[in-house]
Amino acid sequence: MSTIHVFTSAALNYAPKVKVLFDGLRRLHPDWRLHLALADAPDRAQIAAATGADVVHALPDLGIPAWRAWAFGHSLMELATAIKPWVLAKILADPDCGGVFYLDPDVAVFSALDDLVSELGRSDILLTPHQTQPESTHDGIVFNEVCTLQHGVYNLGFVGVAGSEEGRAFARWWADRCYRFCRADIPNGIFTDQRWIDLAPSYFDGVRVLRSPRFNVAPWNLSHRRLEIGGGEEVRVNGEPLGFFHFSAIDQTATFGGAQAGDAVRALADWYRSETGRAAVSVQSSGPWGLDHFADGAPITQEQRWVYRLRADLQHAYPDPFASGPSTFQAWWAGQARAEFPLLFDPGARDGELARLSSALTTGYAEPPGAI
Repeated sequence: MSTIHVFTSAALNYAPKVKVLFDGLRRLHPDWRLHLALADAPDRAQIAAATGADVVHALPDLGIPAWRAWAFGHSLMELATAIKPWVLAKILADPDCGGVFYLDPDVAVFSALDDLVSELGRSDILLTPHQTQPESTHDGIVFNEVCTLQHGVYNLGFVGVAGSEEGRAFARWWADRCYRFCRADIPNGIFTDQRWIDLAPSYFDGVRVLRSPRFNVAPWNLSHRRLEIGGGEEVRVNGEPLGFFHFSAIDQTATFGGAQAGDAVRALADWYRSETGRAAVSVQSSGPWGLDHFADGAPITQEQRWVYRLRADLQHAYPDPFASGPSTFQAWWAGQARAEFPLLFDPGARDGELARLSSALTTGYAEPPGAI
C-alpha cells in the first residue's frame, strides 16, 4: 500500500509547535510518515529530530543549487516557505509515495483526516482558500477579503499533492518560482510562496478547492465558522468534527482570534499555549536562528541580504556569504558597501533605498542587474 507523507517547514525556534503537530498526527494516523524541513543551520538536524519527525531534511539534502548563497538572500520566513516545494518534490520522487500533505508548524490536528486522503485519490492538488464565503460587513471585507487579495487566495498552511505526474509537475514549477521569487513583497505582488499558488488552477489539471469548514480553521475565516467544545472534549465546527486548526500569529497577540473569537476559540488558544509550553520542556528550541550571523558571530542585516541577492558579481566572488575574514562578502561590505550604496547608510534616505532595492529584487530590473 502506498504511504501518505506529511511535512512541515520550520526553524528550531518552532520545534515545540512541530512536536504538537506531529504528536496529533501520530495519535490519529500512526502509519503516516512525518517529515520536518529544517529552515536552519544543518548542524541542528539532530536536535530537530526530538520533534518526533521520521525524517529531518536539512538544507544540503534538498538539491538546491548553491544553497548557502541562496539561503543568505532570504529572511527566516522567506526561507522556511521557499524550501517547501523542494521538500515536496523530494518526497514525491519516492516510488512508494501515495500522496503528500503539507501543514504549517502552527497547525494542530483534532480528528482523523481520512477524508483528505479520499479527496487526494480523486485529485492531483488540494487547496484551502482563506475565504469560502463572502463577507457582509465593512470590517470583514477589509480585514479578510482585502487581506486575502494581498496575501493570496489560498492559504498555504495546507496543501495536498498526489503522487502523480501532474503533482510532480506542480512541485517542479512551484520550486522554480520559489527559487527565484520567494519574497515578502506585497507592494510588488508577491507574498513568499503563497501568491504563486493563485496561478495553480490555471496551469494544472486536477486542482480541488476544499470548502469544508473542517479544514484550516483560522482567524481569517472565524466569521463563518462556529466552534463548539462538547462532551469528551470533542471540538466541532459548524456541526462537523474539527479537522485542523491553524493557530497563525498566536504568539503575536494576547487575544487570539480578535473580536470574532468566542469561548471555544479562546479555550483552544489556551490549550495550544499549554501544549506548546509543555513540548518546549522536551524539545530544545532556544537560541537565535542558526543562519542569522556570519561565521564570526556578527549579525547579518536585511541590507546585506538584499544587496548580496541583487548582485550576481558578489554571488560569484563570494560563494559562501556567511564566511568571515579577508576576501569575504563581510569584508567587502565593511570596505565597499558605503561607497556603492551610500543611501543605505543615510538615515533620511534608507527607507526609500530599501523600497527601491525591494522592487529591483522582485522585478529583476536592477542597477546593476543580477539575482540568484
